[in-house]
Amino acid sequence: MYAYVTLVTNTDYAIGATALARSLTAVGAEYPLLVLATSGVPEADVERLREAGCKMLPVAQPDLSGEFRSRHNRQAQHAQSPFTKGEKPAFHDPLDNFCKLRLWELTDYRRVVFLDADTLVIKNIDKLFGYPEFSGAPNLYESLDDMHRLNSGVFVAAPSRDTYADMVARLDAPEAYWPRTDQTFLQDYFRDWHGLPYTYNALQYLYFNLPQLWDWASIRVIHFQYEKPWQPDHPKRAKLQPLIELWQTVYDHGAIPDLG
Repeated sequence: MYAYVTLVTNTDYAIGATALARSLTAVGAEYPLLVLATSGVPEADVERLREAGCKMLPVAQPDLSGEFRSRHNRQAQHAQSPFTKGEKPAFHDPLDNFCKLRLWELTDYRRVVFLDADTLVIKNIDKLFGYPEFSGAPNLYESLDDMHRLNSGVFVAAPSRDTYADMVARLDAPEAYWPRTDQTFLQDYFRDWHGLPYTYNALQYLYFNLPQLWDWASIRVIHFQYEKPWQPDHPKRAKLQPLIELWQTVYDHGAIPDLG
């Protein structure tokens, strides 16, 4: 059995996940979207996601030590490893990112494809369920030097409780610090990760940093890293207006427009 999985921790990510669910429906995805939802998600958002066809699963952060939490809370993590290329919204909590690891507990599923709640699927990606663990796309958004780094916004995993237990033990080792939280950890844990084409996780900054690589005919997933398309005060709106309008169309109408 297969499933798409995303993580929702608050109202903002519930908005993103609603658009994601509608995009999967629009491209004819064969498999359901499971939403890992923390206690911070209001019931009204849970109901809206159910109406969008999502299966809701409650989730909590892994059992992590107080020292680990102190090193990875928003203030500490942003101070030690600041984001210099873009702005993380105020609703971003780095500790919540580690909830992604809970998907390895979903042992009713042989394969899952994880999609961040700020992604949008614009072409069918069901073929990813045939890829091995751990498959992910590069963190390509500024230059080709980015190709060696993983972006954990889209990846293929094989749930296993043994894997999850081993992950948590490695994650919370003494003095462990993961500068980009789950992303840094997963790249370290799966050191021989299988590379997906960047078109399966096209980061929005690629649109203006490397426009020669932005090919609408081949892009399958757009990832709105940093600023989110639903933010009313979007600081890069002028640079990203076509992508923002695309996201809004899917959110409002559940349809992928003709992208030429």
